[in-house]
Amino acid sequence: MTSTTLTRAATARRVSTATLLTAGAAAGPLFLGLGLAQAFTRDGFDLSRQPLSLLTLGEYGWIQIANFVVSGLLALAGSVGFRRALRGERAGTWGPALVAVLGVGLVVAGVLRPDPSMGWPAGAPEGNPETMSWHSYGHGAGAMLSFGALTVACLVFARRFGRVGALSSVLVAAATVVVMAWPDQGSISVRLVLGSALVFGWLTAVSLHTITERKH
Repeated sequence: MTSTTLTRAATARRVSTATLLTAGAAAGPLFLGLGLAQAFTRDGFDLSRQPLSLLTLGEYGWIQIANFVVSGLLALAGSVGFRRALRGERAGTWGPALVAVLGVGLVVAGVLRPDPSMGWPAGAPEGNPETMSWHSYGHGAGAMLSFGALTVACLVFARRFGRVGALSSVLVAAATVVVMAWPDQGSISVRLVLGSALVFGWLTAVSLHTITERKH
């Protein structure tokens, strides 16, 4: 194989890795952007008390199901990009693995829908259902897996950065835990959005940083 061919193959690999990382960077903006767009346009939906997950129910529920699944697939693509980019480096094993867990969790949460509750969709109980179905438990497990994995990823990736980057990653993880664990069930739907914005924003920033890092 000639040096020119090797150079072209290496270039193609770099482009492919950058594309995968870009996909990972897009997972959060897609998930939150499309979710919030629905929350503010679907008649009767109240984000102050109804979590974005409930958008998987009702007439247009397929949009939020697709949002979960596509965002999860983008995160899985990003995990492959991280594995290629960070092979043999700090966070090169557990970092990509945790991003992959995020992707799997989102897909699971999209495929397994929650039970109607909090008044959504129309006719649903005004509070939590008295009993939960197996798929509602599965949805909750997928969502918890996603948030948990990405929060831990903040700490794992912190080892790669200098003082400012490491501190930022640790603070994002800590803030996410505080927001999600705050003992006020009445604000859980809003806190889920805030927690998502924190960790997904971090993932987008780290994905783009890794692309830039590879260019130098």
